[in-house]
Amino acid sequence: MLNIDKVDKVYLACGVTDLRKNIDGLSMIVQTEFKLDPFEKALFVFCNRQMNKLKILHFDDGFWLYYHRLERNKFRWPMSKEEALKVSIEELRWLLKGYEVRTISKFKPVKERNYF
Repeated sequence: MLNIDKVDKVYLACGVTDLRKNIDGLSMIVQTEFKLDPFEKALFVFCNRQMNKLKILHFDDGFWLYYHRLERNKFRWPMSKEEALKVSIEELRWLLKGYEVRTISKFKPVKERNYF
């Protein structure tokens, strides 16, 4: 059953990935290149060279592979290939809507204030 409510982390595989790879190929990238565990409660997101397609690898009592394709626009994808970029689920939602994820500064939460 699809359940991303219990996801702790989201990792973006910076740079381009050959999206012809299936679950086994993408999990090998997670293990060998990024030195991460593909079985943890996380989403691993990969983007193609044209930056219009994404694949998301997710483990929840078995592997899930999500596929998302844009028809007209492109994702604003981070290009430094050296490491996986850890982002929040909210930042992933922003990326899927077309916003750019900044690698230097993270978004700061807005503090609640009462205005009278």
